[in-house]
Amino acid sequence: MNKAKDKLNELETRSVGRLLWEYSSPAVVAMVVMSLYNVIDRIFIGRGVGADAIAGLAITFPVMNLSAAIGMLIGAGASARVSIMLGARDYRGAELVLGNTLVMLLINATVYISLFGIFMDEILLSFGASETSLPYARDFMLYILPGMLVMNLTFSFNSIMRSSGYPIKAMVSMFIGAGANLLLAPLFIFVFDMGIKGAAIATDIAMVISMVFVMAHFFSKKSTLRFVKGIYRLRWKIIGGIIAIGAAPCFVNIAGSAINGIINTALYKYGGDVSVAAVGIFITYTSLLSTIVVGICQGMQPIVGYNYGAKRLDRLSKAFWLSVVAGSVVTAIGWVIGQFFPEYIAKMFTDDIELINATSNGLSISMTMFWVVGFQIVATTLFQSIGMAGKSIFLSLVRQVIFLIPFLFIFPCFYGLNGVWASFPVSDVCATVVAGLMVLWQLRKIKKRMVL
Repeated sequence: MNKAKDKLNELETRSVGRLLWEYSSPAVVAMVVMSLYNVIDRIFIGRGVGADAIAGLAITFPVMNLSAAIGMLIGAGASARVSIMLGARDYRGAELVLGNTLVMLLINATVYISLFGIFMDEILLSFGASETSLPYARDFMLYILPGMLVMNLTFSFNSIMRSSGYPIKAMVSMFIGAGANLLLAPLFIFVFDMGIKGAAIATDIAMVISMVFVMAHFFSKKSTLRFVKGIYRLRWKIIGGIIAIGAAPCFVNIAGSAINGIINTALYKYGGDVSVAAVGIFITYTSLLSTIVVGICQGMQPIVGYNYGAKRLDRLSKAFWLSVVAGSVVTAIGWVIGQFFPEYIAKMFTDDIELINATSNGLSISMTMFWVVGFQIVATTLFQSIGMAGKSIFLSLVRQVIFLIPFLFIFPCFYGLNGVWASFPVSDVCATVVAGLMVLWQLRKIKKRMVL
């Protein structure tokens, strides 16, 4: 335990740049590997089943986001609380967060899996499914539902593992699951000829393998935090602290689910199933880029949270701005590829000419200002990391709710299909301005308080 505590103390003493690299690198790899679950499924499904299956899979994005939202409500909040408590040397409090997190995840998963199962068709239709895409979406969701609990347990406790001082081990756990999925997906889709069902089953099995590795860590006596007696009784104070911080990423995903439904409906109205399939490729590509930035943020989070608890503003600020630079580089590179080589992105998923052309047009318009998205993500994580739930929630919803939803209704009235795609860059610019003003104001406020 002393060695584990010494490792945590490094968050306050070692070079911020080195710490950010040490924590972010495995987190980035873990997030990219996690995204590969979706990318692998979509590539194999597009190649093995067809363009209509990609459209069906795009319909499942909002439903999967709702599941992820519930998981993030608990997992992201718990990992942030653990970092802050460890920074304040409250080890017992961190253990209580660990136990309460497990119970909360089990209860929530039982509720939402049951609801999704009962109202499956109604939910998929509300998110833009057509007669053509509904069968594919239903087949995928029916088989992926059992894996949602496993998925939330894996991702939530993986984040806590990283926040408690084990970034490399957290990365390895994601590698194990993604590697299994890479091997199993083509086996179930092509060899067993199970199509889109096979992709879901392969993902479920891979997640179980990864979950076993992650959960085993918290039973080890060598771990900073582990499962012990007396930490599983739900405590309202702990639940409130977890939910308050986790509400921001949760609301982001809930808003994303609603917006995906609006996007799918608008694209189907103006461009049919091929446009819905195109947005599926667009979301897969931009999500992969965003998860890299989120990985950087996950590396930043324990550094910022710990030093906020230790009242080291200099280190907090440096970690934040280094993360902004790194995140902006990632989204800038993604912007260049999306602007100048969109057809190559589309060809990874399909050889259907109509879908390739639709995707290329959508990417070239929607990613016009994507290079600013890195700053937005890092700014939102800053508020989450220091426990300022209200501001984090507001900033999380600025782009998707306050700006994007109105633009999705207004722009298509004037520009049709291209108006749907144009809503994204305009929202990016508006949200970045708001995020910049909030961050500068908050850092100045923290500095004044810590000086006093």
